[in-house]
Amino acid sequence: MSQQGSAGEVLRAFFLLGISSFGGPIAHLGYFRREFVDRRRWVSEEEYANLLALCQFLPGPASSQVGFCLGLQRAGWLGGLAAWCGFTLPSALLMFLAGHWAAALQSHPITRGALHGLQLAAVAVVAQAVWLMARSLCPDLARRITALLATGIALALPGTTGQLLVLIFGTLFGLTFLPAPPALSQAPGPGKIRRTASILIATIFLALLLVAFLAPKTGWLALFAAFYRAGALVFGGGHVVLPLLKDAVVTPGWISPSLFLAGYGAAQALPGPLFTVAAFFGTIASVGPEGALGAAIATIAIFLPGLLLAAACLPYWQAIRHHPRIAAALKGVNAAVVGLLVAALVNLLQLHAILALQDLGLLIAALLLLTLLRTPPIIVVLLCAACGAALG
Repeated sequence: MSQQGSAGEVLRAFFLLGISSFGGPIAHLGYFRREFVDRRRWVSEEEYANLLALCQFLPGPASSQVGFCLGLQRAGWLGGLAAWCGFTLPSALLMFLAGHWAAALQSHPITRGALHGLQLAAVAVVAQAVWLMARSLCPDLARRITALLATGIALALPGTTGQLLVLIFGTLFGLTFLPAPPALSQAPGPGKIRRTASILIATIFLALLLVAFLAPKTGWLALFAAFYRAGALVFGGGHVVLPLLKDAVVTPGWISPSLFLAGYGAAQALPGPLFTVAAFFGTIASVGPEGALGAAIATIAIFLPGLLLAAACLPYWQAIRHHPRIAAALKGVNAAVVGLLVAALVNLLQLHAILALQDLGLLIAALLLLTLLRTPPIIVVLLCAACGAALG
């Protein structure tokens, strides 16, 4: 694989994102775009959109998969591992520590206020990302209509079914109505995985999935199996995985419902991928090893299937996306992804409603800081959290 950077460079970049990326998977994609398209210029807007489209098609945590692919393309296998470690481990460590103070997270007023401030910051970050990506990926009327129709589908059919229909709709719309560009030469490109390796990776994914369904109900393998199944079967990642995790850890009695909700609240208040809530659950689960070892097993298990699928599919995606008709389909998919982002923003506003006039003022201030003053997102996030804690 040709490489353009070092694993150390990738680790530093993603570690800074891992300690500052609040707001969930959609906000993370906005942070990634700002950092690796606008600032560092590791990939173009089109290349980033193509990676995003691929990861939207796959089960698993989309933002973590995009980050893994960016690291893979930048510095090979070590770069992919560095990207995942840098972005994931800070949050996983904090979630492990939060497991020891779970009760306090459920009732402390300062925690609730800061959490609400973080939610408003997330709305601002997502709104900025939607605007920038819509301006770039929907430059004509046809793609704007595609995005609006995709938004309607996603809002009418929330969850996995709606997401799949949106992506299928975008693909068909692109193939049918959008002009195909001239054939493109297929350059080798950085971070390209040999196809034989991708077949081996896909085989490992399937073998582990079989193990996950046949695993015993107790011990460390049961813990690994529960989180591997959740990571392998969820589309959309983020909040969508929580019902699967509830069935995996609350239904069998490994974790109480109140502690499950405490872990959800802690994940909302911390930077990094929401999937690191697995570290919280692994720390306190009554099955298998508890503490640090349980957190490590649960965290690796929930991320592993999505990363394996991304690595297995990436070389084929790189090969076929240069075909003219595939390129036309990707235009439609990219426009549909904008629709998914708009729907996610609407759902975020519904989930974290503006409770008072002061919330609306804080949200507008955050948007102005991000768009007009180009304030770094971490500063905006910290200011929103501080204001939420003070007002809460």
